Amino acid sequence: MFETVIGLEVHVQLNTKTKLFCSCATSFNHKQNTNTCPTCLALPGALPVLNKEVLHKAIMLGTAIDATINRTSYFDRKSYFYPDSPSAYQITQLYTPVVEHGKLRIDFEDGTHKTIRINRAHIEADAGKNIHEGDISKVDLNRAGTPLLEIVSEPDMRNSEEVILYLKKLHSIIRYLDIGDANMQEGSFRVDVNVSIRPKGDEKLYTRVEIKNINSFKFIQKAIELEVARQKEAWEDGVYEKEICQETRLFDQTKQETRSMRGKEEAADYRYFPEPDLLKAVVTDAMMVEFSVIPELPDQKMARFVSEYGMNEYSASVLTSSVEMAHFFEAMMAEGISAKNALTWLTTELQGRLKGEMNITNSPVDAKKLGHLVKRIEDGTISGKAAKEVLDYLMENESDVDSVIDTLGLKQVSDTGAIEAICDAVIAANPDKAEEYRSGKDKLFGFFVGQVMKESKGSANPQTVNELLKAKLG
Repeated sequence: MFETVIGLEVHVQLNTKTKLFCSCATSFNHKQNTNTCPTCLALPGALPVLNKEVLHKAIMLGTAIDATINRTSYFDRKSYFYPDSPSAYQITQLYTPVVEHGKLRIDFEDGTHKTIRINRAHIEADAGKNIHEGDISKVDLNRAGTPLLEIVSEPDMRNSEEVILYLKKLHSIIRYLDIGDANMQEGSFRVDVNVSIRPKGDEKLYTRVEIKNINSFKFIQKAIELEVARQKEAWEDGVYEKEICQETRLFDQTKQETRSMRGKEEAADYRYFPEPDLLKAVVTDAMMVEFSVIPELPDQKMARFVSEYGMNEYSASVLTSSVEMAHFFEAMMAEGISAKNALTWLTTELQGRLKGEMNITNSPVDAKKLGHLVKRIEDGTISGKAAKEVLDYLMENESDVDSVIDTLGLKQVSDTGAIEAICDAVIAANPDKAEEYRSGKDKLFGFFVGQVMKESKGSANPQTVNELLKAKLG
């Protein structure tokens, strides 16, 4: 029996307006190599100056993961030779990062929890982008010098489920803090997975393999499972030491395999040394007070939803899984509706209609409109069934709730006189069934309700119908 040992390195692109060490814009939608200057092109004589906002965002994350914030941190040079790095080195923080010794709790479906230790979160500069077109390769340096936070976990995860829970929680925290958009497809939340195996009960850490730059949670899970299977097979076949070496591998989703990319360098290969062109980064008392102010995080919001709205933990976790969903729900609640109905109409009715490219952020029906629709159900203006018709209409047409109710003729009749006349007519048309009901056949009450709703073409208020029929049938 084997145990899997997994640690993660997550690179988060920070959403600052300018780069880490210069005033160039961090927008990537511009023409190639236009957001560059002597500093990010590494021209001789150009000197870096630390972007203070990067320090701010790093401290926010450190506060969120209950980490130690180093009041003095330093920058180091990491030497490597790639075309997308004009300086032939990366400025990073190896020896004294700004954030150390954090933790993050993951929650399992059965209600249990596990704490994953975070070794560090350090600031570093991103590289440019290589573009390959047939036999020609080009380099776009618009991204060079963009600020990154590299968040390094301890090897505390034991399977792909724990990895995905950790990544989703970390992703959610970054979005709640609004320090980055964390878009995996666009490369602003990049994950490197370090995987090794060992016999159960063995505390030794064996050779780890790094799987690099996987751009979806689904692919990360699959890559881990494939790599673990490869390592177990090598161990059982007696070729572990020969076949499993410290290397960087890529996940091939087409072939459903991990394959070797290059040998994994040791720290000495990068020839780290202190960055001579940058001063130490000092966090003053005033900065510490200002920068450690953070918004309500997912776990805190979930606990508040449970206590404030009386919902269970699972429902609260669904609503707080993304900052957009949580804000949508709270905007609905501002319309003065019940939490139970808000939850149902958001997570079941609206989300069930969001297809293709549509999601909670670009939904044609916003939170105020959906909250207003739920309010019209609760005040008896329309039935739940009619509300679904209204929502279907609003998904396709720009209008307001009340106008659609009028246009589609879905307003419930609550006029007692009109409903009473229909009740009298239905009872008069079914004297035998009325007598049977009075004799104790209670189930026939549903028949009378159905007949009245049918005669009113579904427009009668069900509550009023129930009250009148009970009175008239005795």
